[in-house]
Amino acid sequence: MIRIHKNESPIPPLSSEVVGDIISNISVQQYPGREYDEFKAAYANFYNIKVSQIICGNGSDELIQKLMILMPEGPILTLNPDFFMYRAYAKQLQRDIHFVEADDRLVFSKERILNAIKTLRPSCFILSSPHNPTGYQFKDAFLLDLAVEMKAIGGYLVVDEAYMDYGEPANLPFQDHIIQLRTLSKAYSLAGLRIGVAISTDATIDVLKRIEHPYPLNTFALKIATYMFEHVDATTRYIEHQRALADRLKSIFSKVAHLMTVYPSATNFVLTKGERARALGAFIHQNGFLPRFYEETGMTDCVRYSITTQTHLNQLEQLVETWRDTHDI
Repeated sequence: MIRIHKNESPIPPLSSEVVGDIISNISVQQYPGREYDEFKAAYANFYNIKVSQIICGNGSDELIQKLMILMPEGPILTLNPDFFMYRAYAKQLQRDIHFVEADDRLVFSKERILNAIKTLRPSCFILSSPHNPTGYQFKDAFLLDLAVEMKAIGGYLVVDEAYMDYGEPANLPFQDHIIQLRTLSKAYSLAGLRIGVAISTDATIDVLKRIEHPYPLNTFALKIATYMFEHVDATTRYIEHQRALADRLKSIFSKVAHLMTVYPSATNFVLTKGERARALGAFIHQNGFLPRFYEETGMTDCVRYSITTQTHLNQLEQLVETWRDTHDI
């Protein structure tokens, strides 16, 4: 079964030879303090930010959890649907969480969000952009309006940019109440190494450091990630290849956009919705691919597909065309 349900990359970012060379130079008996500093410096240089503006965690999941620990009193506000771990971590920490619901097209109203902020006065509003599961990238103006409203009530806006390298990073100002979360699990294909990054002002990062682990990432993960950010040309080419796979995936499902809703995507996945979307997903599943089906309210007629290799995309395209030709009446 070909996995296209977890938004993973189909290919490793580095050759086994390069990884072997990196491993051969690792001192596993030593704590990774120097390696952590080297990674932060390489990451900051790549994205043209200050080292003092970033903090790392064992995946962005850990950073989400830490943020919910540190947020002031008050509820958490998020979207529904959105990344399911927001709800999970709020529940773990016994934090009250509220949701702004999408309409039946999975579209969110800015007015409803702003009204919820004014009414609930959350300590934190967290959302993904590009959005998981629709793939939609919220406009900078939209996010800035939310940031202004959160500042007015003394809360934080957290923008989870896990998929930003498939779209565009949010062009947000560095302000104490705005936190951007990023990961190396998606476009960089390092999901198995669990590397997350939070970006904000020096003052806010200092707050997050209050509960930072002494060595938040292991030596192997840090060395691999640092190598990628120090080899800019090769890493840029790799990201471009990832984006090309995403573009190919979108092109494949554009062939059935007249039969179901196919959401525009700034990610490495495509979401489809509708009665025929579920039927297509079942057909694809029967023929050797494992897409993501949903049982959540409002999404039972949705199926999501993530990138795979060019060879598997060729097979997927043939399946989509075969199904289309029998249903395009």
